[in-house]
Amino acid sequence: MAEAGGDLRGALSDTVLGLERLDTDLFRGRHHWVPATRRLFGGQIVGQALVAAGYAVSRDEQVHSLHCYFVRAGDPAVPVLYQVERTRSGKSFSVRSVKAIQHGQPILICQASFQLSQHSPLQHQFTMPAVPPPEELLTQEELIARFLQNPNLADKYRRRLNKIQAENVPIDIKPINPPDIFTTEQQEPKQLFWVRARGYIGDADMKVHCCVAAYISDYAFLGTALLPHRQHNVKFMVSLDHSMWFHAPFRADHWMLYECESPWAGGCRGLVHGRLWRRDGVLAVTCAQEGVIRVEQKPTQSKL
Repeated sequence: MAEAGGDLRGALSDTVLGLERLDTDLFRGRHHWVPATRRLFGGQIVGQALVAAGYAVSRDEQVHSLHCYFVRAGDPAVPVLYQVERTRSGKSFSVRSVKAIQHGQPILICQASFQLSQHSPLQHQFTMPAVPPPEELLTQEELIARFLQNPNLADKYRRRLNKIQAENVPIDIKPINPPDIFTTEQQEPKQLFWVRARGYIGDADMKVHCCVAAYISDYAFLGTALLPHRQHNVKFMVSLDHSMWFHAPFRADHWMLYECESPWAGGCRGLVHGRLWRRDGVLAVTCAQEGVIRVEQKPTQSKL
């Protein structure tokens, strides 16, 4: 796993997820993309924490799961320190605990479990949804550009779209049946889109692709829980935790189908589940996240 820097449009693994080694099991990470919220992107912190954990195991051990809690908002003005604890090193499984620290306090606590490859006759998986291939779909940028060409587009939507378009996200995204951003009608809490990291990663250590997938998995994930509640204005939305399970080898710089759904929301929280599928139908990764969602109801227009 390379510790490097470079252009954001290059390999995500060498830029956004590149860490500087300060000491044994101590690393420093920097920020290459900050969302409009001016808080650090959760996927970056999860991905960098997994990079740090990966440096503390052998090359033959591959991550099979991680569980993270976001305990404080990240400050984009300062770097993040990643402190790794070698919690357990067994014959088949090893556990590494990582604290992401800013201003002397943890902003994320992560536990990652690694496993030596083992064969088992017990194998099954769900079936990948049938969707159009990515070559037949427009990217998120192309969809936004098409909307912006409409001279009748309301100013508030134009400002919103220009803000999204200006964000230099190191991920290629092709939505399938994208939700209508101009409607307040309720929609089913499900999303499908093709995703991949920008740039070339190649046949690197599988841990590199898992770290990149951790970054990708947090983008637009929690927003799935908002689709049945478009009539409300979001006042505050932030992730509480993030879990991932890695099932099969994959290339994060190749197109993968991200299937997202929200089975429940309530108590100012929303729960989302996700599955990352390889193009050949193999289930590569499963994700889960819960977040805080606080809304205010939009005023209804009088019919008088």
